[in-house]
Amino acid sequence: MNHSEIVSFLWGVADLIRDTFKRGKYQDVILPLTVLRRLDCVLADTKQRVLKRQAELRGKGLEDLDAQLKRASGFAFYNTSRYDFEKLLNDAPHLAANLRNYIAGFSQNMREVLERFDFDNTISKLDEAGLLFRVLERFKNVDLHPDKVDNPTMGTIFEELIRKFNEALNEHPGEHFTPRDVVHLMVDLMLAGDADRIRRKGIVCTVYDPCCGSGGMLTIAKEHITSGLRKNGEPLRSAINPHAEIHLFGQEVNPETWAVSKSDFFMKDPTGRDADTIAFGSTLSNDRHAGRTFDYLIANPPYGKDWKRDEDAVRAEHERGVSGRFGPGLPRISDGQILFLLHMLAHAKEPKEDGSRIAIIMNGSPLFTGDAGSGESEIRRFILEHDLLEALIALPEQLFYNTGIATYVWVVTNRKARARKVKVQLIDATSFWAPMRKSLGDKRRVIPLDRAQDILKILADFRDGDTRRIAKDGTEEEVVVSRIFPATHFGFRKITVERPLRLNFQASPERIARIEEERGFQALAQSKKKGAAGAKEQAEGRALQEKIRALVEGLPNSLVKDRDQFEQLLDTAVDKAGLHLPAPARKAILSALSERDETAAICRDKGGNPEPDPELRDTESVPLPAGDDAVDAEVVPASVRAFFDREVRRHVPDAWIDTSRRDDKDGRVGIVGYEINFNRYFYRYAPPRPLEEIEADIRAIESDIVRMLAEVTGSKAPP
Repeated sequence: MNHSEIVSFLWGVADLIRDTFKRGKYQDVILPLTVLRRLDCVLADTKQRVLKRQAELRGKGLEDLDAQLKRASGFAFYNTSRYDFEKLLNDAPHLAANLRNYIAGFSQNMREVLERFDFDNTISKLDEAGLLFRVLERFKNVDLHPDKVDNPTMGTIFEELIRKFNEALNEHPGEHFTPRDVVHLMVDLMLAGDADRIRRKGIVCTVYDPCCGSGGMLTIAKEHITSGLRKNGEPLRSAINPHAEIHLFGQEVNPETWAVSKSDFFMKDPTGRDADTIAFGSTLSNDRHAGRTFDYLIANPPYGKDWKRDEDAVRAEHERGVSGRFGPGLPRISDGQILFLLHMLAHAKEPKEDGSRIAIIMNGSPLFTGDAGSGESEIRRFILEHDLLEALIALPEQLFYNTGIATYVWVVTNRKARARKVKVQLIDATSFWAPMRKSLGDKRRVIPLDRAQDILKILADFRDGDTRRIAKDGTEEEVVVSRIFPATHFGFRKITVERPLRLNFQASPERIARIEEERGFQALAQSKKKGAAGAKEQAEGRALQEKIRALVEGLPNSLVKDRDQFEQLLDTAVDKAGLHLPAPARKAILSALSERDETAAICRDKGGNPEPDPELRDTESVPLPAGDDAVDAEVVPASVRAFFDREVRRHVPDAWIDTSRRDDKDGRVGIVGYEINFNRYFYRYAPPRPLEEIEADIRAIESDIVRMLAEVTGSKAPP
């Protein structure tokens, strides 16, 4: 059987257990038994040797047998139970107890893996339902021996099963299995330009995935370097360096997926070295590889998923600034994918140690979400101002199984080639796909090898305005697929533009009536005190309200366009009435009797400065210049002053820049922000269809409707 047939055969267990287990719980049965069956087949050739060696060593009175039994098994794990799947089924009445004995016979390191499945409860449930024998028999009938199913194929089987479980659970779009075509492309992008480095004699490379799932990205990265690219066992591309020593590291938060990954690495590597470095736990709140740095880092983090469960630890580390992983900023709580990029940057090697390369795939949110000064913008600012972003590649939609949304690969490195310094390459690969013969969930497209190689060529050529012929709607057209910009191109300085407050005043009946709605006026008849004291205060307030009503009704009804002049009229009336007017009540009178008026005099504060009108307040985003940007005496950058004079002041001469709003990092007027509006740089204008064509289509549709109605009613359709 090929891998698809094996997956279908194993998934067929669902037919046996559907009345006992809910659809979302199928994985509790299928996944651990798939692992157990694979372990059973892998150890089959050396099982008797292990049992014999155990008996010999115990006969000599030895207790610590671990190292000797690992050597006997040929792997970094073993099983000392006398049972295997065949012998378990031969003793059906005691199957549950014997299966537990079989699991307990594994070495300690493998038992720790299997315990993450919480399989003991599943055994009890299957046994009580009378299904344990039938389920185990089905797994016994599939041969997962390495001679029949090699390690790469077994990895694919695990990933296919996990994909099916995610579909059954209707998981969040961020909880998805990464298709192999996407993984191969990401690995190539991560390794791009490093072939000579990897071919060095005696090279040792470390590869790290902080959310490694079942380990597919790590496995494929190692295969690309040491084995090359294969399809159905046939070589498509030779290895970069078959003799390179590749050490894999990973971390996974889901216990079942971690168990699959760890057990798979134990079976792939007899030394158990890679399995030992696949850690369990939340990467954001419990970094199990703290202090380590890596040559290559790759990830497909969950996107659109909140980080509430990690919030306390993440915020505490953010407060540590540069000594923590999240010093540059924190995104909104609802989406933590970009935190994984910060985490990966914290694990990158220093440039003096030959640096690192990173490939991470995310949706569009980290490109532009968040205004200037927000956590997301500050993270983008850190990456771009430190010249870490080498390229962004927009992938086709409908590549993933659980979601059809647009995704982008970020290629990040701290050892850019000289020609790429302070530049960012954008590659539009949204048209680099082919349709699948059969859709799998939301996945309807695949990136063929030739298109993936073309993406790598565009990256390597590093040409602004590079084009390709793209087929669209039955025709081919030449389109730009590569743009190159300086890193500052994506930056801007957000300034606040103020305009003066201009009010007129009038004691008209309509405006006087508005006083009753002012909170400062209403508060006069309210009291926080209780009892007699409160009642007295309320009565005094109501009396003052009456006096204020009489006061404003006695003011002139003429329109006054100068606030200072009107305040003099009001003060004169207050003095004449002998009133003590509280500040909130005075403010309520001025608010009720005023209206905005562009022809009125400017309202000024006590220092004679114009007061800003909050309703006319606006912001402008000023592009960051590529070079130096001198500041004036008010710390306003020259680029901001020139933009303001050119784009604002000539239209509204009374406007000014609020110089109190300054950037926390450079201290200059205006808040610095960064965003990458990817689609803007590859927009192609498509003219609307001629009106005549649209009108003809409408008439044709109308004719069809009339004809169908005539068929329904039996009447004759008009010619």
